[in-house]
Amino acid sequence: VQLQASGGGLVQTGGSLRLSCVASGRTFSTYLMAWFRQAPGKEREFVAAISRSGGRTDYGDSVKGRFTISRDNAKNTMYLQMLSLKPEDTAVYYCAARRSPDSGIINYVGGYDSWGQGTLVTVSS
Repeated sequence: VQLQASGGGLVQTGGSLRLSCVASGRTFSTYLMAWFRQAPGKEREFVAAISRSGGRTDYGDSVKGRFTISRDNAKNTMYLQMLSLKPEDTAVYYCAARRSPDSGIINYVGGYDSWGQGTLVTVSS
């Protein structure tokens, strides 16, 4: 599957953004999807994941209560609604996918084999 992330930009502290990730193909609903981020000089970090149907989600501790992951299988699109943004949220955000046989969730980089190109989010203080 090919992934295209968009929606990044420059926002002030406390602001919000919504990222989108569009997937190619007709089998989007068979993929576990996730968002990761990578700040300069840091390792890629898990942000959120969503099961094939959208019924299960998981979040990294640093974004719980502020970010919401969702998907629309009819549109082959995953979203990340980000609220109350902080300067430490500044990073390149990547969407990722993995063909999944069930409703499980994976929250580590090595669990995904398809990656989008990334979209930059910058939060100014």
